[in-house]
Amino acid sequence: MRATLARLLPDAEQVLSYGVPTFKVRGRGVAGLAGYAKHCGYLPMSGSVTEAQADRLSGYSVSKGSVRVPIGQPLPPDLIAALVDARLAELGMARSGPTEA
Repeated sequence: MRATLARLLPDAEQVLSYGVPTFKVRGRGVAGLAGYAKHCGYLPMSGSVTEAQADRLSGYSVSKGSVRVPIGQPLPPDLIAALVDARLAELGMARSGPTEA
């Protein structure tokens, strides 16, 4: 998932924010990743992103602030792209990277 995010957001700064690897664009968090013993977490940095993409996330365990993904089963690149695009739109930005994941 990290490689997909790096490809989608080539100009993003990769930082640790609150102890979580985060992709920031113009200083704003767009996506974060977290690893746990039994799952990985995709952090969309906004609860409205998961709400807006609820139909595409129906097969995953979702809360306002995260999408829990089984280890070894990353989110599909097109879904990551949709989540990134939704967050960027919320911030009034657009992706400068590839239009396809």
